[in-house]
Amino acid sequence: MVAIMTTPKPRSTTLDGLFRPRSVAIIGASRKKGHLARELMHNLIVHEFQGKIFPVNPSADVIHSFKCYPTVGAIPDEVDLAMIIVPRDHVLGAAEECGKKGVKGIVVISSGFREVGPAGVEREQKLIGLCRKYHMRMIGPNCMGIVNTDPLFNLNATFAGTFPRPGPIGFLSQSGAMGAALLSHADRLGLGMSMFASMGNKADVSGNDLLEYWEDDPDTKVVLMYLESFGNPRNFTNVARRVTKKMPVVAVKAGRTAAGAAAAASHTGALAGSDVAVDALLSQCGVIRAQTVNELFDVAMAFSSQPLPKGRRVAILTDAGGPAIMATDAIVAAGLEMASLAPETMAGIAKGLSEDASVKNPVDMLGHSGGEDYARCLPLLLKDPGVDAVIAMYVPPIMHDPVEVAHRIFEAAQGSDKPVVCVLMAHDQVLEAIKKRGGPTLPIYAFPEGAVRALAAMARYREMRDRDPGSMPDFKVDRATAEKILRKAASEHREHLALDEAQQVLACYGLRFAKSKLVKERSELRAALRDVGTPVVLKISSPDIIHKTEIGGVVTNVGSPDEAAVAFDALLHRAKSAFPNARIDGVLVQEMVRGGREMILGMTQDRSFGPLIMAGLGGVYVEVLKDVAFRVHPITDRDAREMVEGLRAAPLLRGVRGEKAVSIDAYIDALLRVSRLVTDFHGLKELDVNPFVVGETAEESVAVDARIRIDPKAFGG
Repeated sequence: MVAIMTTPKPRSTTLDGLFRPRSVAIIGASRKKGHLARELMHNLIVHEFQGKIFPVNPSADVIHSFKCYPTVGAIPDEVDLAMIIVPRDHVLGAAEECGKKGVKGIVVISSGFREVGPAGVEREQKLIGLCRKYHMRMIGPNCMGIVNTDPLFNLNATFAGTFPRPGPIGFLSQSGAMGAALLSHADRLGLGMSMFASMGNKADVSGNDLLEYWEDDPDTKVVLMYLESFGNPRNFTNVARRVTKKMPVVAVKAGRTAAGAAAAASHTGALAGSDVAVDALLSQCGVIRAQTVNELFDVAMAFSSQPLPKGRRVAILTDAGGPAIMATDAIVAAGLEMASLAPETMAGIAKGLSEDASVKNPVDMLGHSGGEDYARCLPLLLKDPGVDAVIAMYVPPIMHDPVEVAHRIFEAAQGSDKPVVCVLMAHDQVLEAIKKRGGPTLPIYAFPEGAVRALAAMARYREMRDRDPGSMPDFKVDRATAEKILRKAASEHREHLALDEAQQVLACYGLRFAKSKLVKERSELRAALRDVGTPVVLKISSPDIIHKTEIGGVVTNVGSPDEAAVAFDALLHRAKSAFPNARIDGVLVQEMVRGGREMILGMTQDRSFGPLIMAGLGGVYVEVLKDVAFRVHPITDRDAREMVEGLRAAPLLRGVRGEKAVSIDAYIDALLRVSRLVTDFHGLKELDVNPFVVGETAEESVAVDARIRIDPKAFGG
């Protein structure tokens, strides 16, 4: 077994010149109000950057009461960070000057690079070359800037209107406009940040670099990511797997549409959209994926201030029944559990409440309850060993001050090793009032669904963080024979292997197939039936006919030579009628497999992420039911098991309504063998084994049909 390791990496300081500068030059500094360079310099001054500021503009002597220099080279002091805000045609010259000056980091705000087309791509490549030449690190181009809230620096090198308060969140945004909006929203929620970076084109410093930089930063406890693309998914996998063992990483990914999937020849290709790869990658890396920006911040509020729950059992403490019902529904829908309270907990809660109050979970103290009731009951719930997390819900009545009640809830939860989240239905007014009293000490949500989403994400992260990453079995395979078959197809300039060829390749990697024999002439049928045994299934065998059932290319339950002869002729006629120019290799005579569960396993190539491995419910309706799961190749035994357990059909495999369970281990073994095949041959483009009939035992689990598509050039064709 080959274990998956997450090797620790020493903390990199190569980005200190960007985020921990002692001096900043603003190249393109301006006096003109509204100019980006003017607003950026204004932010540095107003927010009290703790270093030297050097405006650079050959047409000015003084800007913002600071002496202005004609070039970076004319600055007498050392410069750690340079902000470049000049027209695109002057960016390369400014970067060259920074390199000669010994500047450690540059942030290129200017646009007009890769985002504008071929000319911009060439310009960006030259910019990258300068960074490499002079050993500078660069954020951008086409970005909004960077932030470090550490009081030792107070770096607000952006033109955004919001300087975030200090806090535990490292936040990167691929979009400058979204970054500015998200900073403003985070401030309204009272969320504090350690650092922020608008990535722009990510020409040099990438999201992977920032994850590594923040990995051991003592001020960063949570990472938020707004992404539009992945630069290097393989590197992201390695970095994120390590970082998520130390801190939560939450990502929202824009661009969720799948284009071109319908053109794929295999079931696996048709089912794998562009967003499937993102889901698979983030799940394997332990990254929590938020579906919306609101969810991103719902989750961030909880992660930034609360301990992780030890399990999925949630208790609700409320003064109103309606919101509690909503919360209960949301808890069940999110895969969490309603906690069962211990008798002594319920007895303690009952003391001091009216007889009409409900002391079972959800605990409804009724509408007249105030701060003292929350302060008494919340610790009892937190003390209960059957409770992993608590939602404290409050609908303010007229007779109580909601701000005072909120603070009593905060005080009661202080020091708890279990997470507590609040739902305060007068959210905006209460939050503003609480912020004036020093800020919230618990996450506050306007409605129950947000609180539940946050707890579900925390529980999911804890499980992913603590799980064994698994290992990859070292199978005994016949690689040489498989390669010979693949090279033969490539030499004939064929993308699609014939059915018998696909079976042979997969058999070289240990997949068992139903007994079969290829016959080319009708006269060979009798011997084939004798060798295979009846009843049998007859299938047309052609590398040019992918979906055989769609042309009537499969005949089942054939029991005699006469029936086989009729079926043989019918199959050839249908195939030639539907595909007159198709290559027909013959008819495959295959034993008819009864019982078991029809599953599918496969692989398809994603343009950005490489091979994706698929598992799911199989058969002719696979593309209708779409009960499938994907993971980015290669997969471990843990990945394979999670794929299977996450299917809606998983209960069918375990046995329902008196039916016997099938061998899930046999199916997982087949998935891992396919993953090994893909590892050995990078020229595989698509692969389906459908159906793979999973029986009660490994010996009864066999593949029935398969198709493989290759890139002939990868095999010398």
